[in-house]
Amino acid sequence: MAFFLLTPTSFSCSVLNSPTQHNINNHPKLSFFTPLNLNPNKNPNKNKHFCFNLSYKPTKMSEFPTAKASPNDLVGPLSGAINLVQSNPATWQSAIFSNVVIFILGSPILVSGLSLSGIVAAFLLGTLTWRSFGPSGFLLVATYFVIGTAATKVKMAQKEAQGVAEKRKGRRGPGSVIGSSAAGCVCALLSIYGIGGKALSQLWQLGFVASFCTKLSDTVSSEIGKAYGKTTYLVTTFKVVPRGTEGAVSVEGTIAGILASVLLAFIGCLIGQADKYNRSNYLHISLPDC
Repeated sequence: MAFFLLTPTSFSCSVLNSPTQHNINNHPKLSFFTPLNLNPNKNPNKNKHFCFNLSYKPTKMSEFPTAKASPNDLVGPLSGAINLVQSNPATWQSAIFSNVVIFILGSPILVSGLSLSGIVAAFLLGTLTWRSFGPSGFLLVATYFVIGTAATKVKMAQKEAQGVAEKRKGRRGPGSVIGSSAAGCVCALLSIYGIGGKALSQLWQLGFVASFCTKLSDTVSSEIGKAYGKTTYLVTTFKVVPRGTEGAVSVEGTIAGILASVLLAFIGCLIGQADKYNRSNYLHISLPDC
């Protein structure tokens, strides 16, 4: 005769010598036992039974193995990024990566002075500048942008009332960016491709600095002249014309433009963009013996 016993138990597989030896916990369970042997002397091992737990016990999230981030895991990528930025000479990869980081961090300043398409044009200019003249060249262009934007914002309400303010609240578009940097970009490309060899490489760098100093002088003189110019004269005829007239200049704007260009040139010398120039490398004039 065979007996089957159905009792609550846990979801595990265990071997018990008798039905009374298994432990019962608080979870609902279901056990299946093998038929009970009525003659233990004949086959004593047959009294053992197997218990299968069919209950579900949820696993806590803390019991799952988790990967813990270590500060050492960040050292490698961070070190690689720093080495990429500090590449000397600069590469296209370092130029693009550096500009992406700088443009993301400086986006609040960029949107105040440039339109969206202007930012795209400025990114191309920044990448080209970094590739050709490194971080110091990029810093020179950034300084030009900050000073020029600040001058554009001076007395903006007054300029708008007089109808002489820049469009889009002074936010310049791609045309302004390209026009301001055209000469500098030519110098940058000549430097990248080594036109003229090493002897002319520093001349292209000097031309790069001079182009932005000239453009900054034009921007500042125009914007300050619109804001503070008392009398403006037309360059071609020296006739007095209203402020904001194309081709007109004022004493106040002219002085401000000269100071701005001198300031940017001085900054270029401080950051090493103009202090390496030695005209003896480029202009060698030999006079015949008398």
